[in-house]
Amino acid sequence: MQPITNHMPTAELQALDAAHHMHPFTDEAALARKGARIITRGRGVRLWDSEGNEILDGMAGLWCVNIGYGRDELAEVAARQMRELPFYNTFFQTTHVPAIALAAKIAELAPGNLNHVFFAGSGSEANDTNLRMVRHYWALKGKPEKTVFIARKNAYHGSSMGSASLGGMQAMHAQGGLPLPDIHHIDQPHWYLEGGDHSPEEFGRARARQLEEAILAIGEDRVAAFIAEPVQGAGGVIIPPDSYWPEIQRICDKHEILLIADEVICGFGRTGTWFGSQTYGIRPHIMTIAKGLSSGYQPIGGSVVCDEVAEVLSHGEFYHGYTYSGHPVAAAVALENLRILEEEGIVGHVRDVAAPHLADAWGSLADHPLVGEAVSTGLMASLALTPDKARRARFAAAPGTAGYICRERSFANNLIMRHVADRMVIAPPLVITPEDIDLLVARARTALDEAHVILREEDLLKAAA
Repeated sequence: MQPITNHMPTAELQALDAAHHMHPFTDEAALARKGARIITRGRGVRLWDSEGNEILDGMAGLWCVNIGYGRDELAEVAARQMRELPFYNTFFQTTHVPAIALAAKIAELAPGNLNHVFFAGSGSEANDTNLRMVRHYWALKGKPEKTVFIARKNAYHGSSMGSASLGGMQAMHAQGGLPLPDIHHIDQPHWYLEGGDHSPEEFGRARARQLEEAILAIGEDRVAAFIAEPVQGAGGVIIPPDSYWPEIQRICDKHEILLIADEVICGFGRTGTWFGSQTYGIRPHIMTIAKGLSSGYQPIGGSVVCDEVAEVLSHGEFYHGYTYSGHPVAAAVALENLRILEEEGIVGHVRDVAAPHLADAWGSLADHPLVGEAVSTGLMASLALTPDKARRARFAAAPGTAGYICRERSFANNLIMRHVADRMVIAPPLVITPEDIDLLVARARTALDEAHVILREEDLLKAAA
């Protein structure tokens, strides 16, 4: 077969894709009928497809391309590292310079005493690591019965057996025999959908106290850790009420359990600080990292571990690891990505320029007849679609019907905006300018207008009973 280029006709590429490529989280038969969108190039906050369409990427790839597309510096670092040392493992009392330098830099950036890094190839792998690491930690401390993890419904922590079990996605749990034993889920802090007549502050405290109720019901002597995202990303950019995280922290401090902050989406500038834990005042024992660590230019993840946990784990061998833990090319690229984020002041740009502008512009969409809520934190934001704004009502149609229609109209207007059920979400590259934020919001409004027309014509603007 001849090498594939970006210039093959779109239909031929789609046919090859349908014949051989199995996509994640995809109805393959439906995609084959429709034909996949073929992305061929990226630069800054924009992508181009095989038909030549210029698309504004409102999702930073998959929540990850923080410094934007087309940074030659990362390509040059990768090429240089491939020539010097393309691969070596970190097993068998061996290491290499990129892994050493990256671990040291992450420890410098991480808050508190999170000074140690166990590398993985993704966030899913890192959360699998956390499962084994935490249970091994308690066993070393003479408490092997502390095996239970508490997590949240509608959370996303990855799609491997362990990480998908930690996550609280019902559709994922319905396939493959999930969740694994000794993982317990409590309700999410989703005030808009589940808060009823409670104020956000009351609701946040009540949802946090479910953690304490679960600890007491299961037994503190059996609970190993609580894991949560500072902001639920894949669950729909669910920003917790201000009362939530302080109460969670109080409960974790009171009871003998470890706190794990899954920073895969929030980390490396997304919320306007280096980590979401800093934005929300969380003091985790372990942070899960990936995505923005390399801006998606190379697959890499890890667990950032506090001094106390690392010291206990240092006694004896931890029988765990991955071939690509601390891969030298991925580590070198991640280190260069962190240099760019730091030296170009990109986190400060999010905090001082982009996030305030997005908050104002995105918030203006709340006046749309289809929008019940328009919220943001840093450079992640969501819209709640509703047929009845006053009641915060769900649609009578199956969840995701309205969201999918709005997503399709967004793509038709050259904006990548994702839907999670009937919630529209964005997380653009952190380098986005105020001008491009205005363009993003204008295209989102057009998509909402067109979706509203379709929903009305198809008689889908009905509220659930």
